[in-house]
Amino acid sequence: MAPSTAPSVSAPAVKPPAATGPCGRKASAKPVAQVTDVKLGVKVTGYGNEGDTEPLPMALAARPDGGSWLAWRGTDGKVYLGRLDCADKLVGKPTSFTGIDLQDVQADRAGGGALLLTRKGTCGSGPLCGGESSPCNTMHVVRFDDNGKLVWERQVTNLTGGRAGYDDGARFVWWYQHHGRLATDGKNWAAYFGVAITVKNGDCVDIHQGDRIQVVNASGKLVPGHRDAAEVGCSHAWTSRIVWDPRTKRFVAVCATDNNCRIAQPSPYRTVAAGTCDGTLFGGDLVLAKGKGYWTAWSQGGSVRLERFTTGKSTTTIRTGASSQHPHLVPYGTGRMLLTWQSGSAMSAQVYDAGTGKAVGAKFTIKAKDHAYQAFKAYPDGSAAYPAAGSSSTSIRIARVQPTT
Repeated sequence: MAPSTAPSVSAPAVKPPAATGPCGRKASAKPVAQVTDVKLGVKVTGYGNEGDTEPLPMALAARPDGGSWLAWRGTDGKVYLGRLDCADKLVGKPTSFTGIDLQDVQADRAGGGALLLTRKGTCGSGPLCGGESSPCNTMHVVRFDDNGKLVWERQVTNLTGGRAGYDDGARFVWWYQHHGRLATDGKNWAAYFGVAITVKNGDCVDIHQGDRIQVVNASGKLVPGHRDAAEVGCSHAWTSRIVWDPRTKRFVAVCATDNNCRIAQPSPYRTVAAGTCDGTLFGGDLVLAKGKGYWTAWSQGGSVRLERFTTGKSTTTIRTGASSQHPHLVPYGTGRMLLTWQSGSAMSAQVYDAGTGKAVGAKFTIKAKDHAYQAFKAYPDGSAAYPAAGSSSTSIRIARVQPTT
Protein backbone atom coordinates (compact mmCIF):
# COMPACT_ATOMS: atom_id res chain seq x y z
CA MET A 1 0.00 0.00 0.00
CA ALA A 2 1.35 3.40 -0.92
CA PRO A 3 2.11 5.57 2.08
CA SER A 4 -0.48 8.24 2.75
CA THR A 5 0.52 11.81 2.19
CA ALA A 6 -0.55 14.38 4.77
CA PRO A 7 -1.99 17.56 3.36
CA SER A 8 0.46 20.43 3.40
CA VAL A 9 -0.24 23.26 5.81
CA SER A 10 1.01 26.75 5.07
CA ALA A 11 2.48 28.72 7.96
CA PRO A 12 0.47 31.83 8.73
CA ALA A 13 1.90 34.93 7.17
CA VAL A 14 3.88 37.06 9.60
CA LYS A 15 2.89 40.67 9.29
CA PRO A 16 6.04 42.80 8.97
CA PRO A 17 6.48 45.71 11.35
CA ALA A 18 4.65 48.82 10.16
CA ALA A 19 6.64 51.94 9.31
CA THR A 20 5.60 54.98 11.33
CA GLY A 21 6.19 58.70 11.12
CA PRO A 22 8.49 60.66 8.81
CA CYS A 23 11.47 58.50 9.83
CA GLY A 24 9.69 55.25 9.01
CA ARG A 25 10.61 53.65 12.33
CA LYS A 26 9.23 50.13 12.62
CA ALA A 27 6.35 49.54 15.02
CA SER A 28 6.30 46.04 16.53
CA ALA A 29 3.96 44.16 18.83
CA LYS A 30 6.46 44.45 21.68
CA PRO A 31 8.87 47.26 22.60
CA VAL A 32 12.26 46.96 20.92
CA ALA A 33 15.19 48.91 22.39
CA GLN A 34 17.93 50.06 20.04
CA VAL A 35 21.16 51.72 21.19
CA THR A 36 23.26 53.85 18.81
CA ASP A 37 26.69 55.27 19.60
CA VAL A 38 26.97 58.83 18.25
CA LYS A 39 30.47 60.11 17.46
CA LEU A 40 30.57 63.84 18.26
CA GLY A 41 34.16 64.93 17.71
CA VAL A 42 33.84 67.11 20.82
CA LYS A 43 34.51 66.02 24.39
CA VAL A 44 31.56 65.38 26.69
CA THR A 45 31.64 65.93 30.44
CA GLY A 46 31.08 62.46 31.87
CA TYR A 47 28.46 61.32 34.35
CA GLY A 48 30.77 61.62 37.37
CA ASN A 49 28.72 61.93 40.53
CA GLU A 50 24.97 61.87 39.95
CA GLY A 51 23.86 63.89 42.96
CA ASP A 52 21.03 66.38 42.61
CA THR A 53 23.53 69.23 43.08
CA GLU A 54 25.94 68.00 40.37
CA PRO A 55 26.00 69.34 36.77
CA LEU A 56 24.06 67.39 34.16
CA PRO A 57 26.01 66.07 31.17
CA MET A 58 23.46 65.78 28.34
CA ALA A 59 19.85 66.20 27.17
CA LEU A 60 17.76 65.25 24.15
CA ALA A 61 14.77 66.78 22.31
CA ALA A 62 12.42 65.32 19.69
CA ARG A 63 12.28 67.27 16.44
CA PRO A 64 8.99 67.31 14.48
CA ASP A 65 10.72 65.63 11.50
CA GLY A 66 11.51 62.59 13.64
CA GLY A 67 15.14 63.51 14.26
CA SER A 68 16.59 64.99 17.44
CA TRP A 69 18.45 67.85 19.02
CA LEU A 70 21.24 66.54 21.23
CA ALA A 71 22.81 68.89 23.77
CA TRP A 72 25.79 68.14 25.95
CA ARG A 73 28.07 69.84 28.41
CA GLY A 74 31.58 70.19 27.05
CA THR A 75 34.80 70.32 29.01
CA ASP A 76 35.56 73.90 27.94
CA GLY A 77 32.81 76.03 29.54
CA LYS A 78 30.45 75.53 26.60
CA VAL A 79 27.18 73.71 25.96
CA TYR A 80 27.14 72.01 22.56
CA LEU A 81 24.14 71.37 20.34
CA GLY A 82 24.01 68.85 17.51
CA ARG A 83 21.31 67.66 15.15
CA LEU A 84 20.63 63.92 14.79
CA ASP A 85 18.96 62.27 11.81
CA CYS A 86 16.41 59.45 11.74
CA ALA A 87 19.17 56.90 12.39
CA ASP A 88 20.29 58.84 15.50
CA LYS A 89 23.50 59.92 13.76
CA LEU A 90 25.05 63.40 13.89
CA VAL A 91 24.30 65.66 10.92
CA GLY A 92 26.64 68.57 10.21
CA LYS A 93 28.81 70.37 12.73
CA PRO A 94 27.63 71.07 16.30
CA THR A 95 27.13 74.66 17.44
CA SER A 96 28.00 75.89 20.93
CA PHE A 97 26.81 78.36 23.55
CA THR A 98 28.47 79.74 26.66
CA GLY A 99 27.33 77.65 29.61
CA ILE A 100 28.80 75.95 32.67
CA ASP A 101 25.82 73.63 33.25
CA LEU A 102 23.06 72.16 31.08
CA GLN A 103 19.51 71.58 32.29
CA ASP A 104 17.29 70.74 29.32
CA VAL A 105 16.66 71.10 25.59
CA GLN A 106 13.28 71.20 23.84
CA ALA A 107 12.34 71.46 20.16
CA ASP A 108 9.56 73.51 18.57
CA ARG A 109 7.30 73.01 15.56
CA ALA A 110 9.50 75.12 13.28
CA GLY A 111 12.48 72.83 13.82
CA GLY A 112 14.49 75.03 16.19
CA GLY A 113 14.15 74.97 19.94
CA ALA A 114 15.48 76.20 23.27
CA LEU A 115 18.14 75.30 25.81
CA LEU A 116 18.01 75.84 29.55
CA LEU A 117 21.56 76.44 30.80
CA THR A 118 23.60 78.09 33.53
CA ARG A 119 26.24 80.81 33.27
CA LYS A 120 28.64 82.41 35.70
CA GLY A 121 27.33 85.24 37.87
CA THR A 122 28.51 87.49 40.70
CA CYS A 123 27.83 87.08 44.43
CA GLY A 124 28.77 90.59 45.58
CA SER A 125 29.62 91.40 49.17
CA GLY A 126 26.51 90.54 51.22
CA PRO A 127 27.65 90.02 53.87
CA LEU A 128 26.29 86.57 54.66
CA CYS A 129 24.88 86.01 58.12
CA GLY A 130 26.77 82.72 58.18
CA GLY A 131 27.93 79.77 56.15
CA GLU A 132 28.84 79.60 52.48
CA SER A 133 26.51 79.61 49.47
CA SER A 134 28.64 80.39 46.43
CA PRO A 135 28.69 80.36 43.46
CA CYS A 136 26.09 82.92 42.39
CA ASN A 137 25.25 81.94 38.82
CA THR A 138 22.45 82.76 36.40
CA MET A 139 19.93 80.59 34.52
CA HIS A 140 19.06 81.31 30.86
CA VAL A 141 16.61 80.22 28.20
CA VAL A 142 18.54 80.23 24.90
CA ARG A 143 16.46 80.14 21.71
CA PHE A 144 18.04 78.65 18.57
CA ASP A 145 16.87 78.24 14.98
CA ASP A 146 16.71 75.17 12.74
CA ASN A 147 20.44 75.52 12.04
CA GLY A 148 21.25 75.51 15.74
CA LYS A 149 22.18 79.20 15.69
CA LEU A 150 21.31 81.72 18.39
CA VAL A 151 18.03 83.65 18.00
CA TRP A 152 17.76 85.19 21.47
CA GLU A 153 18.62 84.50 25.11
CA ARG A 154 16.82 85.49 28.29
CA GLN A 155 17.96 85.29 31.90
CA VAL A 156 15.26 83.72 34.12
CA THR A 157 17.06 84.42 37.39
CA ASN A 158 17.21 88.12 38.31
CA LEU A 159 20.85 89.16 38.68
CA THR A 160 21.74 92.43 36.94
CA GLY A 161 24.50 95.01 36.98
CA GLY A 162 22.80 96.49 40.02
CA ARG A 163 21.84 93.25 41.79
CA ALA A 164 24.37 90.57 42.76
CA GLY A 165 23.61 87.23 44.37
CA TYR A 166 24.09 88.45 47.94
CA ASP A 167 21.74 91.42 47.53
CA ASP A 168 18.31 91.28 49.16
CA GLY A 169 15.70 89.86 46.77
CA ALA A 170 18.19 88.13 44.48
CA ARG A 171 17.26 84.86 42.77
CA PHE A 172 20.31 82.99 41.55
CA VAL A 173 21.73 79.53 40.80
CA TRP A 174 24.13 78.04 43.32
CA TRP A 175 25.78 74.66 43.93
CA TYR A 176 22.73 73.36 45.79
CA GLN A 177 19.50 72.02 44.19
CA HIS A 178 19.46 73.90 40.89
CA HIS A 179 18.34 71.43 38.21
CA GLY A 180 15.48 72.43 35.90
CA ARG A 181 13.27 71.55 32.95
CA LEU A 182 11.66 73.32 29.99
CA ALA A 183 8.16 73.11 28.52
CA THR A 184 6.56 74.96 25.60
CA ASP A 185 3.03 75.72 24.41
CA GLY A 186 4.33 76.32 20.89
CA LYS A 187 4.90 80.04 21.44
CA ASN A 188 6.05 80.53 25.01
CA TRP A 189 8.78 78.72 26.94
CA ALA A 190 8.37 77.86 30.64
CA ALA A 191 11.51 77.22 32.71
CA TYR A 192 11.11 75.48 36.09
CA PHE A 193 14.29 75.16 38.13
CA GLY A 194 15.84 75.19 41.60
CA VAL A 195 16.89 78.61 42.80
CA ALA A 196 18.70 80.34 45.67
CA ILE A 197 16.69 83.02 47.50
CA THR A 198 18.45 85.93 49.21
CA VAL A 199 16.68 87.50 52.21
CA LYS A 200 17.94 90.45 54.28
CA ASN A 201 18.37 89.65 57.97
CA GLY A 202 19.44 92.79 59.83
CA ASP A 203 22.88 93.82 58.64
CA CYS A 204 23.49 90.61 56.71
CA VAL A 205 21.65 88.24 54.34
CA ASP A 206 20.50 84.63 54.57
CA ILE A 207 20.35 82.33 51.56
CA HIS A 208 17.35 80.01 51.27
CA GLN A 209 16.40 77.49 48.58
CA GLY A 210 13.28 76.90 46.53
CA ASP A 211 12.28 76.66 42.90
CA ARG A 212 11.06 79.15 40.34
CA ILE A 213 8.85 79.18 37.21
CA GLN A 214 9.44 81.85 34.57
CA VAL A 215 7.70 82.12 31.18
CA VAL A 216 9.44 83.66 28.15
CA ASN A 217 7.56 84.63 24.98
CA ALA A 218 8.47 84.09 21.32
CA SER A 219 10.40 87.38 21.28
CA GLY A 220 12.56 86.40 24.21
CA LYS A 221 10.85 88.64 26.76
CA LEU A 222 9.60 87.59 30.18
CA VAL A 223 5.80 87.36 30.30
CA PRO A 224 4.79 89.58 33.24
CA GLY A 225 2.06 88.19 35.45
CA HIS A 226 1.77 84.88 33.60
CA ARG A 227 -0.74 82.79 35.56
CA ASP A 228 1.55 79.75 35.64
CA ALA A 229 4.74 81.60 36.65
CA ALA A 230 5.98 81.69 40.25
CA GLU A 231 8.62 83.87 41.90
CA VAL A 232 9.04 80.94 44.29
CA GLY A 233 7.12 77.71 43.70
CA CYS A 234 8.15 75.07 46.26
CA SER A 235 10.64 75.48 49.11
CA HIS A 236 12.82 73.63 49.88
CA ALA A 237 12.51 71.87 46.54
CA TRP A 238 14.12 69.31 44.27
CA THR A 239 13.24 67.32 41.10
CA SER A 240 11.14 70.19 39.73
CA ARG A 241 9.11 69.00 36.68
CA ILE A 242 6.84 70.85 34.24
CA VAL A 243 4.62 69.97 31.25
CA TRP A 244 2.32 71.88 28.89
CA ASP A 245 -1.30 70.65 28.91
CA PRO A 246 -3.06 71.66 25.65
CA ARG A 247 -6.39 70.46 27.08
CA THR A 248 -6.42 73.05 29.87
CA LYS A 249 -3.98 75.46 28.18
CA ARG A 250 -1.84 75.51 31.33
CA PHE A 251 1.74 74.79 32.31
CA VAL A 252 1.49 72.16 35.08
CA ALA A 253 4.29 71.47 37.55
CA VAL A 254 5.22 69.17 40.43
CA CYS A 255 8.11 69.13 42.88
CA ALA A 256 9.50 67.13 45.75
CA THR A 257 9.60 69.32 48.84
CA ASP A 258 10.38 69.14 52.55
CA ASN A 259 7.38 71.42 53.14
CA ASN A 260 5.36 68.66 54.85
CA CYS A 261 7.60 66.16 53.01
CA ARG A 262 5.60 65.41 49.87
CA ILE A 263 5.25 65.41 46.13
CA ALA A 264 3.33 68.62 45.50
CA GLN A 265 2.02 71.09 42.97
CA PRO A 266 3.56 74.52 43.56
CA SER A 267 2.14 78.00 44.05
CA PRO A 268 -0.12 77.39 45.89
CA TYR A 269 0.92 74.11 47.49
CA ARG A 270 -1.34 71.14 46.76
CA THR A 271 -0.30 67.70 47.97
CA VAL A 272 -0.13 65.00 45.29
CA ALA A 273 1.38 62.26 47.47
CA ALA A 274 2.52 62.26 51.09
CA GLY A 275 6.12 61.23 51.74
CA THR A 276 8.77 61.21 54.45
CA CYS A 277 11.85 63.42 54.74
CA ASP A 278 14.33 60.61 55.34
CA GLY A 279 16.65 61.36 52.42
CA THR A 280 14.91 58.90 50.09
CA LEU A 281 12.09 61.11 48.74
CA PHE A 282 12.60 61.88 45.02
CA GLY A 283 10.35 62.91 42.17
CA GLY A 284 10.62 61.35 38.72
CA ASP A 285 8.82 62.81 35.72
CA LEU A 286 5.41 64.27 34.85
CA VAL A 287 3.24 63.25 31.85
CA LEU A 288 -0.32 63.78 30.64
CA ALA A 289 -2.82 61.07 31.60
CA LYS A 290 -5.36 59.69 29.14
CA GLY A 291 -8.52 61.82 29.19
CA LYS A 292 -7.60 64.38 31.80
CA GLY A 293 -5.11 64.81 34.59
CA TYR A 294 -1.51 63.69 34.95
CA TRP A 295 0.78 60.87 36.04
CA THR A 296 3.93 61.46 38.01
CA ALA A 297 6.57 58.92 39.00
CA TRP A 298 8.27 59.18 42.37
CA SER A 299 10.22 57.11 44.84
CA GLN A 300 10.28 56.70 48.61
CA GLY A 301 12.65 54.29 50.30
CA GLY A 302 13.76 53.02 46.89
CA SER A 303 10.22 51.94 45.98
CA VAL A 304 8.84 53.44 42.75
CA ARG A 305 5.23 54.59 42.59
CA LEU A 306 2.99 56.16 39.95
CA GLU A 307 0.37 58.71 40.98
CA ARG A 308 -2.54 59.98 38.90
CA PHE A 309 -3.90 63.40 39.86
CA THR A 310 -5.72 66.38 38.41
CA THR A 311 -5.33 69.22 40.89
CA GLY A 312 -3.90 68.11 44.17
CA LYS A 313 -4.29 64.74 45.86
CA SER A 314 -3.64 61.61 43.83
CA THR A 315 -6.70 59.58 42.88
CA THR A 316 -4.78 56.46 41.79
CA THR A 317 -1.58 54.98 43.20
CA ILE A 318 0.34 52.25 41.35
CA ARG A 319 3.04 50.44 43.32
CA THR A 320 5.19 49.30 40.43
CA GLY A 321 7.48 46.87 42.24
CA ALA A 322 10.48 48.65 40.71
CA SER A 323 13.37 49.32 43.05
CA SER A 324 15.04 52.67 42.39
CA GLN A 325 15.41 56.15 43.84
CA HIS A 326 15.20 57.87 40.45
CA PRO A 327 12.53 56.64 38.03
CA HIS A 328 11.95 58.12 34.57
CA LEU A 329 8.49 58.42 32.99
CA VAL A 330 7.67 59.45 29.41
CA PRO A 331 4.65 59.29 27.05
CA TYR A 332 4.95 56.27 24.78
CA GLY A 333 2.73 56.17 21.72
CA THR A 334 -1.03 56.66 22.03
CA GLY A 335 -2.48 56.19 25.50
CA ARG A 336 0.61 54.60 27.01
CA MET A 337 3.63 55.64 29.05
CA LEU A 338 7.05 54.15 29.63
CA LEU A 339 8.63 53.81 33.07
CA THR A 340 12.38 53.16 33.24
CA TRP A 341 14.89 52.82 36.07
CA GLN A 342 18.48 51.83 36.72
CA SER A 343 19.22 48.11 36.85
CA GLY A 344 22.92 47.43 37.32
CA SER A 345 24.82 48.77 34.29
CA ALA A 346 21.61 48.88 32.20
CA MET A 347 18.03 50.11 32.54
CA SER A 348 14.83 48.19 33.15
CA ALA A 349 11.60 49.33 31.51
CA GLN A 350 7.87 48.68 31.69
CA VAL A 351 4.99 50.06 29.61
CA TYR A 352 1.84 51.23 31.42
CA ASP A 353 -1.62 52.27 30.29
CA ALA A 354 -1.91 56.07 30.65
CA GLY A 355 -5.55 55.75 31.68
CA THR A 356 -5.75 52.87 34.13
CA GLY A 357 -2.12 52.68 35.16
CA LYS A 358 -2.05 48.94 34.45
CA ALA A 359 1.14 47.32 33.17
CA VAL A 360 1.15 46.48 29.45
CA GLY A 361 3.24 43.50 28.41
CA ALA A 362 6.41 42.33 30.11
CA LYS A 363 9.32 44.20 31.62
CA PHE A 364 12.32 44.56 29.30
CA THR A 365 15.93 45.76 29.34
CA ILE A 366 17.56 48.77 27.71
CA LYS A 367 21.32 48.29 27.38
CA ALA A 368 22.38 51.82 28.23
CA LYS A 369 23.70 53.43 31.40
CA ASP A 370 21.15 55.31 33.48
CA HIS A 371 21.62 58.79 34.90
CA ALA A 372 19.54 59.73 37.93
CA TYR A 373 18.46 63.18 36.68
CA GLN A 374 18.28 62.96 32.90
CA ALA A 375 15.07 62.43 30.92
CA PHE A 376 13.56 60.31 28.17
CA LYS A 377 11.76 62.32 25.49
CA ALA A 378 8.68 61.26 23.50
CA TYR A 379 8.64 61.36 19.67
CA PRO A 380 5.66 61.98 17.36
CA ASP A 381 6.02 58.50 15.81
CA GLY A 382 5.44 56.80 19.19
CA SER A 383 9.06 56.07 20.06
CA ALA A 384 10.95 57.39 23.09
CA ALA A 385 14.66 58.10 23.39
CA TYR A 386 17.28 58.83 26.02
CA PRO A 387 20.88 60.20 25.91
CA ALA A 388 23.36 57.99 27.76
CA ALA A 389 27.09 57.77 28.35
CA GLY A 390 28.93 56.84 25.15
CA SER A 391 31.71 54.40 24.39
CA SER A 392 34.33 57.17 24.61
CA SER A 393 34.79 60.72 25.93
CA THR A 394 33.67 62.08 22.53
CA SER A 395 30.51 60.04 22.05
CA ILE A 396 26.99 59.69 23.44
CA ARG A 397 24.68 56.70 23.16
CA ILE A 398 21.07 57.22 22.12
CA ALA A 399 18.81 54.56 23.61
CA ARG A 400 15.60 54.45 21.59
CA VAL A 401 12.55 52.36 22.39
CA GLN A 402 10.88 51.83 19.02
CA PRO A 403 7.10 52.31 18.54
CA THR A 404 4.62 49.53 19.20
CA THR A 405 1.44 48.65 17.34
